[in-house]
Amino acid sequence: MQHGFKRVSTKDEVDLEAGQTLYPGLSHGENQLRWGFIRKVYGILAAQILLTTVVSATVVFSAPVNDLLRDNSGVLLFLCFLPFILIWPLHIYHQKHPVNLIILGLFTASLSLTVGVSCANTDGRIVLEALILTSAVVSSLTGYTFWASKKGKDFSFLAPILFTGLMILILTSFIQMFFPLGPTSVAVYGGISALIFCGYIVYDTDNLIKRFTYDDYILASAILYLDILNLFISILRVLRSADN
Repeated sequence: MQHGFKRVSTKDEVDLEAGQTLYPGLSHGENQLRWGFIRKVYGILAAQILLTTVVSATVVFSAPVNDLLRDNSGVLLFLCFLPFILIWPLHIYHQKHPVNLIILGLFTASLSLTVGVSCANTDGRIVLEALILTSAVVSSLTGYTFWASKKGKDFSFLAPILFTGLMILILTSFIQMFFPLGPTSVAVYGGISALIFCGYIVYDTDNLIKRFTYDDYILASAILYLDILNLFISILRVLRSADN
């Protein structure tokens, strides 16, 4: 999953390398600084996605690692809670270099291991389809958000809608622990999750363009990474339910 914004068609489209004005009213100097910040965030995000790919592939293709994680429920449970534990120091030290990068790396690796377990228990064809769909959706939504911002559109109104949807998803996931959903319900749940995280990609990309401060590059990359990862898991859940 990579973000590519360089386009060569009409003059209204955003060209990342040209440093065009991100949104109306932005001064030339501020615009150049903002583009530098955006490139930095997407560079870190690309490294996170690469790390996730490597770790997940190791889990999928290494039988000893896969067996260790799949057969040891205690280790798997710890890995599920570890990202939530690391969120606090990541927020506290997100401006302290290089501690912020180390914590971000641990945060990414812990999530990558759980993603690897999910992929290992899913048919390879479905994983590839989910990966292709996620890449297409992320690229399209990101490109659209940059274009819309240049036109003066603002997506801050999505915040309460997306937060409410996320709370409903979290509550539903807890209910599933005691009252498992059927295949159809799981597919619907995955579809709604995918829509919500599509909204979050637009909302957080808009924040990246307009609102994140230049010292928030770690937080910005972590947030976008979570949006993309959750979108991938949601699409994977839908495809897996449909296949079953």
